[in-house]
Amino acid sequence: MRLTAVTLDCADPMALAAFYHRATGIPLADRSDDEFAGLRSPDGGLFLGFQRVDGYRPPSWPGQEVPQQLHLDFDVEDLEEAAARLVEWGATVPAEQPRPDLWRVVLDPAGHPFCLTIPRPAAQASDPGAAMP
Repeated sequence: MRLTAVTLDCADPMALAAFYHRATGIPLADRSDDEFAGLRSPDGGLFLGFQRVDGYRPPSWPGQEVPQQLHLDFDVEDLEEAAARLVEWGATVPAEQPRPDLWRVVLDPAGHPFCLTIPRPAAQASDPGAAMP
């Protein structure tokens, strides 16, 4: 079994796709529209989709009034620089930061939490729990 896609609920699929396109450089999929948009890597990697949901409510992170249900992690070279660039594009950085020495929690424009991380050495990367508190 191979994971091929992750889809996020949101109010405005094209706007959220544009945010993640700017953040990752992954191109917008050809058939994207106001109901469902996506990013598809030219190398056939993971598809990142965004589907419109009527009455969408963003997750309430770090609280659980509206659960986050999932989050994405992105490797970056510099946590501060990457977070600042994402804020310019509409993201927010919450005050609550569980491990600011290892990762930075950011909320996309639709409110989904995701993490920026510094790439770990190969030995740690093979153990997903190695950086967990």
